Amino acid sequence: MKKRLSILLLVLVMGIMTACGSGEEAGGTTSGNSGSDSTSLLDEIKEKGTVTIGFSNEAPYAYQDAGTGELKGAAVEIATKVFHNMGIENVKGQIAEWNQLIPGVKAGKFDVITAGMAILPERAEQVNFGEPEIQYGEGLIVEKGNPLNLHSYTDIADNPDVIVAVMSGATEVEFLKEMGVSEDQILEVADIPASFSAVQSGRAQATTGTEMTVKMALQSSDQSALEFVEDFEQPAIKGVPSYGAAAFAKDSNELLEAYNAELKKLKESGEILELITPSGFGEGNLVPNDLTTEQVIESLK
Repeated sequence: MKKRLSILLLVLVMGIMTACGSGEEAGGTTSGNSGSDSTSLLDEIKEKGTVTIGFSNEAPYAYQDAGTGELKGAAVEIATKVFHNMGIENVKGQIAEWNQLIPGVKAGKFDVITAGMAILPERAEQVNFGEPEIQYGEGLIVEKGNPLNLHSYTDIADNPDVIVAVMSGATEVEFLKEMGVSEDQILEVADIPASFSAVQSGRAQATTGTEMTVKMALQSSDQSALEFVEDFEQPAIKGVPSYGAAAFAKDSNELLEAYNAELKKLKESGEILELITPSGFGEGNLVPNDLTTEQVIESLK
């Protein structure tokens, strides 16, 4: 009996020692994986020579040409130039709905997202923004002739019968609410074309978005039933003008720093103006060189 107990005890001790050994080996393996994981996203992208950018199909910031399938837009031009200057020639774009851009970069579906996305504190809790690249205001589209005489968000708030269509996840949803527009007056839709359709069909009486986005979208759609409100009154609230920037996953610090370094060169040389001009932007859309993302975020808190 004692012999049997001794054998059992020996087996138990050996099992414990083996388990400890396995733990140490696992620790070594984990450490090895850590070494592998420590290979930054920047290193991986440079090794592949390809960066995957998520963007929403929103002209003139980032969009896909319907005829050629080519990526175009101010944000695309800036990002492409930055990555080329980093030695990464192949820029692969993937279209996503606006509200899927941040989840996509967080999940690793994209290496970076660039769509003229406004820097906001709540977004900065989920992603790391690059330095600001462009600034812009808001715009309003209504029925031809502007029958309801809408020239501001306040006009919409003052008329509870007005429904305004807005792209889901866009900053304009909160801007409208802040200016007194009730939640039941806001119709969230998938994209800009859907917002135009809502106004044309009578489901909404107006749609809003960033100024250049809605203006150029209307021009390209050739919809004679709608018009851009030229004398739109910009809302006097935090976040207007908005500052757009590329955004990265929280653990992509090296990629972010490398991107910011090249972006800084473009801004200081003035080359960034050349990149955004073909998309309809001008000097008024340039961001002061000394304005940082951190300052933008602090100003909005």
